[in-house]
Order: sequence, then structure tokens, then C-alpha cells
Amino acid sequence: MLRFIVFAPLLTALLILFGSPARWTALIGSGLTALATLVAFFRYDAGAGGFQFVRSWTISESWRLHFLLGADGLTLVMLILAALVLLCAVWFTPPIEKSERLFYACLLLLASGAIGAFASLDLFFFYAFHELALIPTFLLIGIWGTGNRYAAAWKVTIYLALGSFVLLLGLLLLYRSVPVASRSFDLRVLQSLGHAGAIAPAAQNTIFLLLLIGFGVLVSLFPFHSWAPEAYASAPAPAAMLHAGVLKKFGLYGLLRIAMPLLPEGARHWSWLLLVLLSGNIIYVGLVTIAQKRLDWMLGYSSVMHMGYIFLGIASANLIGMNGAAVLMFAHGISIALLFALAGEIRRRTGTLVFSDLGGLAKIMPFAGFAFGVATFAAIGLPGFANFAAEVMVFFGAFRVGADLQGLHFFQVTTVLALWGVVISAVYMLRAYRMIFMGAPNEKWNILPDLAQTLRLPVILLIAATLTIGCFPNTALRVLRPTFAPSVAQSTR
Repeated sequence: MLRFIVFAPLLTALLILFGSPARWTALIGSGLTALATLVAFFRYDAGAGGFQFVRSWTISESWRLHFLLGADGLTLVMLILAALVLLCAVWFTPPIEKSERLFYACLLLLASGAIGAFASLDLFFFYAFHELALIPTFLLIGIWGTGNRYAAAWKVTIYLALGSFVLLLGLLLLYRSVPVASRSFDLRVLQSLGHAGAIAPAAQNTIFLLLLIGFGVLVSLFPFHSWAPEAYASAPAPAAMLHAGVLKKFGLYGLLRIAMPLLPEGARHWSWLLLVLLSGNIIYVGLVTIAQKRLDWMLGYSSVMHMGYIFLGIASANLIGMNGAAVLMFAHGISIALLFALAGEIRRRTGTLVFSDLGGLAKIMPFAGFAFGVATFAAIGLPGFANFAAEVMVFFGAFRVGADLQGLHFFQVTTVLALWGVVISAVYMLRAYRMIFMGAPNEKWNILPDLAQTLRLPVILLIAATLTIGCFPNTALRVLRPTFAPSVAQSTR
């Protein structure tokens, strides 16, 4: 099952490149991938926990290199996110005027890189799959993007390449920090060594800082965030859905999978730095988001801002905070994918995303107005949506750190500041909805068509996903709790 999930998008891309009908092949391949991830999720034995569906192929025994696949609760949540957003991104793809086959192949390769990284238990392939996804990202923005797409494509490539280089240094140092006889690329072996205290605290401090910077650049952690808004504003909507909704979570996944369980002392040592930087994401970038005058740029900055909440949950290093961070990764991926999809449809119909050029579209495009309103409520964390359930866990988890001490702890001060981010996000999202969909419609938009019936299905699918986790968060938490319990126990020693 896991092998099919990993290789289905890659094989689908190859079929398209070799002549298979592009759109229908992509829809079938992504649909089967999504179905397989759901089957794997419900087949996972949460009571047993740990990595399941494990498969291994030896590539080089002398180099201790093995192609390892496996999934625990965190992996499965991320695989469902990736497969679901891939299916909806393909579904929302409009007619492509040039190189249609290459466009769909790039979408599938981007998703394949993210899925492969999430499912890899080998450190080498964990890194390699992410690098695979950077190539189609560059092509999607540079060939089919809008605005200053060439500059945006090069900027995102240079930033992510530098971040990947710093990450590679951290991973190599991590590999060399364990005893020679125990060195392995197997994440299970490395986690057992980390739990046994095989990595010296001084080494943990250096390695964690490198991983934080490397993963942080890939996630757009402040102040390494400037690549993201321009890239998402210039990218075609399906590419923005996949990158902002899925691939950006690779860095967060890496912190949860590698940095926190293997380097607990390093995480504690640098927690103050992470709190300062994530506050920049939430407060500074949030205020910059309010100042935006275009929907695509606003959504780009919004995506950067919300990464701060996930970093806060990760930094808490307790079970409720890390569970909240994982659920918020899923929730944000769904809501931002839906927002970028709808923004793409608005731009395709009107030719603009400037707030002052729009207005009153809810009367002309009622379903689009309803869908955007639901996505807005999800993004600002309205109760009933997955974002709300996740953010509550993040805030509770972060505020609990140092609660037994007198006075306010640094974590508690940061949590109070982060709560203002909820107000900031409500301001810019509700203002955007009012300026685009409320008021008197511009006469030149009177003949705009609403979303076609076929496009309403992926919208309903994404809304159903965020409502399901929002109303029944234990659907995800039942598989996430056994994933984080060992690392939380290690960090509290």
C-alpha cells in the first residue's frame, strides 16, 4: 500500500510524458493515490503505534544505504494532506495553453517529492525526495506563472537551495555525531540512539541550530520568509496549492520527525531563539499582511504568518502542543489550498486580484462567495474547523510550559503575543472578503460565470476535510498521540 502511494504520482507523471491523456490520467492517478492513503490510514493500528507498512530495499550495504518506507500517525496525516491537495490541484487546473503534458507532470512530480519525503525512513531519501520537488517548482513558476515570474522562480530556487545546503550540513553532522559502530541513515535507529542519549548535549546544540535554520528557510521562518509571498503570487494556482499546502510542511515535518526527538537538549537550548523568530512570523508578518492590496500577495503572507503558530506548538515540546502543531499542519494545508484555488478562479475570470478592482462578486458568483467565506472562517480559526481545534491545542500546550513557576514564563509571554495574531488574521481575511465579495458589483463583472459544477466537488471535498477534523479532532489525534509520546517523554527527562 505504501509503495503504491509513493510511486503512483511518479508513474502517473511518466505515463503523461509518454503520451497518455494528461488531464484524465492525472485525475485517475491522484484519485487512486488519495484512496490508497485513506485505506492506509484506517488500517493503521493506533494501539500498536510506531512505524507500520515498513518496506526496505538495500541499495549499498557498504554505505549503509537502504530505501526504507514506513508510516506512523504523523506520516499518515501528512500523506492524506498531500494526496487530497494533489487531487484538488489537478481538478482545479484550467485549460493549459502550452506544454500541457509537462504542466501536469510537474504537478505530480512536486507531489511525489513531498509524499516520498514524508514516507521515507532513510535520512538520505528523506532529503533527496524534497530536492526532487524543487525542480518542478522552478518550472511551474518560471513557465506558467504570472507577473514577474522569472525573478520569482529564481528567488525561490536560490532561497530553498541555500536552506537545503544548511539542512544537509546539519544532517551530515547528525550522522557523524553518533558512535561509528551505530551510524545509520535509518531514522528508527537514530531515534533509538537519541532516546538513549548517544548524542552529546554540546553536539545537539550545534546540530539543532543548523536544522532549525535549514528547515526554517524551507518553511519561511522569519526572517527567511521573503521568498514565499512572491513565489505564491507568481505561481499558477495548482502549484501554489501544492507548495503552500503540502511541500512547505516538509520543514515542519522534519523538525517533528528528526530535530525534536533526536536533539531534546538542543531544542531546549535554542527554544528562546525559536520563540523570538516565530513571534516575527505572527506579529510582524501579520501586520505586513494587513497592508497588502492584492489577494495573491495577501494569501502568500498569510501562509507565512500561520507557520508561526505551528512553530509555537513544536517549541512547546509537550504532547498537547505537538499534537496541535501536527493537526494545524493539516488544517492550514487544506484551508490555504482552498483559498489559492478560489483566488486562481477569480483571477482567471477577472484578470485581476487587486482589491480595489473587485467587489460585489457574491451576487454574481454566489457559490464562489460561499466557498471563500467558509475558507475564510477556517483560516481565522472559527470553532468547528480544524484550524480552531489545532490552534487551541497549540496555545494550551505553549502556555503550560513553565506554568509551575512564579510569574510569566517566556513561553507564556509569547503565547499571549501569538493570541493577537488571531485578531490580525481576522482583520485581513474579513477585510479581503468584504472588498472582493461584498458591496455593489462593478458593471464589467456582471457576466462572470460562477464555479462550474465539476469544480464544486473539490471545494466540497476540502471543506468536508477541515470540518471533519474540526468537529472530530480525535480522528487524527488517535494516530498522532502514540507518535509523539516517546519524544515527549525523552524531552521531559
